[in-house]
Amino acid sequence: MGTGHRTPLIEELKAAAPMISVGVLTADMMDLRSQIEEIEAAGVRLLHIDVMDGCFCPMLTFGAPFVKAVKTKLLKDVHLMIEEPVDKIDAIVAAGADIVTVHVESTRHVHRALQRLAEMQNANDPERGIVRGAALNPGTPIETVRPLLDEVDLVVLLAVNPGWGGQKFVASTEARLSALGKMISDAQRDILIGVDGGIKQENIGDVAAMGAEFIVTGSAVFKGGDPAGNAAAMTAEARKGAKSRCSQSPKGSSE
Repeated sequence: MGTGHRTPLIEELKAAAPMISVGVLTADMMDLRSQIEEIEAAGVRLLHIDVMDGCFCPMLTFGAPFVKAVKTKLLKDVHLMIEEPVDKIDAIVAAGADIVTVHVESTRHVHRALQRLAEMQNANDPERGIVRGAALNPGTPIETVRPLLDEVDLVVLLAVNPGWGGQKFVASTEARLSALGKMISDAQRDILIGVDGGIKQENIGDVAAMGAEFIVTGSAVFKGGDPAGNAAAMTAEARKGAKSRCSQSPKGSSE
């Protein structure tokens, strides 16, 4: 399945953009259920789960058993930062992933990984479909995703290098977002554009104004003991940023 393959879920997400996907990695694992319930009450729809193998990037985190163990009504947005994901996708999907994002740098066979996702059913709801994503590290040329545009619903640009904490939002991400948006527009594809890394309350509006529709954030939501308030504030800022972008774009412009 290539061009024209669109699931009901991707249609819902496009209609709801911009949105935040809240990373579980920085939540209080001893109080995870209540923290997830708090962000759900604030209107969050996406729970971001970073699966890292300690090989693709330095950190070692969760796997398919954790994805399955998390009980939530939120959509499970699973970001695979692992080497050779093709053979591991089945377990991730069976564990309940609604969105699966693979890195273009993680395998020679990223196209096959995306094809495999298109062949699979969503374990939560077969009618929902699975959103297929491709992610690029900050140093990876945007052009590497061009051959994959017929096989993806979502492209995520990392604004930090994966697996190292305390990094700032990479300034070149703005130009990369612009180039990605033009590439998608030129290809006449309707693909969600995402950003992951370095997102705070202070910059999320600016990032949305850059064209990001799918914005991953974690510590900025869970800090200060008010996940619901932080999530609501960040969602509001993202919507303001997107609105300002629309108001500044020339009439009829795809930008």
